[in-house]
Amino acid sequence: MLNEFKGKRILVTGGTGSIGFNIVRQLLQFEPKQIRIFSRDDSKQFQARIRLDNDPRVSMLLGDVRDKDRLRMAMEGIDIVFHAAALKHVLGSENNPFEAVKTNVIGTQNVIECALENKVEKVVGISTDKAADPTSVLGCTKLLAEKLMSSTLNYKGSKQTRFCFVRFGNVIGTRGSVIPLFCRQIKQGGPITLTDPGMHRFFMSIDQAVNLIFRATETMKDREVFILKMPIIKISDLAQALIEVYAPKYGYEPAAIKIKDIGKINGERMHEKLVGRDECFNALEMPEMFILKPFLNVTDTPVQDDEYPGAKRIDPNEYSTETLELQKNLLTRDQIVDLLKRNEAYIEESIF
Repeated sequence: MLNEFKGKRILVTGGTGSIGFNIVRQLLQFEPKQIRIFSRDDSKQFQARIRLDNDPRVSMLLGDVRDKDRLRMAMEGIDIVFHAAALKHVLGSENNPFEAVKTNVIGTQNVIECALENKVEKVVGISTDKAADPTSVLGCTKLLAEKLMSSTLNYKGSKQTRFCFVRFGNVIGTRGSVIPLFCRQIKQGGPITLTDPGMHRFFMSIDQAVNLIFRATETMKDREVFILKMPIIKISDLAQALIEVYAPKYGYEPAAIKIKDIGKINGERMHEKLVGRDECFNALEMPEMFILKPFLNVTDTPVQDDEYPGAKRIDPNEYSTETLELQKNLLTRDQIVDLLKRNEAYIEESIF
């Protein structure tokens, strides 16, 4: 990674968000020449500057990926772009679909076009497991963002910019996700509100997420989607584990915190998918991740499977939280408690 980032100028869109900020924080150890944080909240930028000890290599740029002219200026002279800016909440996107399209789709198109104009070397976008066979507005917009990048071959001509996406599950310790919500409810004495206790989700830590992003940056050829293999957690087990860990911290007996079933919200599904059934026909598997290779055009030169060391073709079957083969990755209550304790610092940062 030192060779990948040393001396480079790097732009991180959404660089004050949970994932974006930790991309920045971890990039600094690899001796970049400059990191530009591009985001639209000046208060979060102020806080990020303090948390980074006013590192002179970091520049704060106010702007929105919807504003192509501003984004073009921010990307001037940049070598690598990490595109983490997004609207990421299921219900918010269901209720505001036009806004989700403007940020997640048009914003991604702007990133692509500005990267090509500025001859950026690499662009790495951040997606979600909800993009696999999507049922929500969020999933649809993120799948379309992936498709935009996978289609860049049709637009870039002789330009050498390369693109890829990484696809995440739920990330422990990110702001606005289910874990800080449950912690806040525990702090208030309960109840914890579950939309459906039978839901299962893929989970990963922030460090795992950033490591996947960096691994994709190093491994990418062009236009792939990289997907980390993640453990599965049943949401009701997560709620119980959080009660066990956090109720005593907030002065409550665990038995005093109740759990309330409030019903599934629009756009939610009971089980998440990492790889859809149709995607499997063009997918590779490595010990720690899946790689969705881009579908080819007539004039495209295919990347051979052996160009990804250790990769093999996978069976044509969807990979989801209800696939029996993946149920071996279902965490027990004790394993969830251990996972929460190992990520306690990030969780504490995320509680609102």
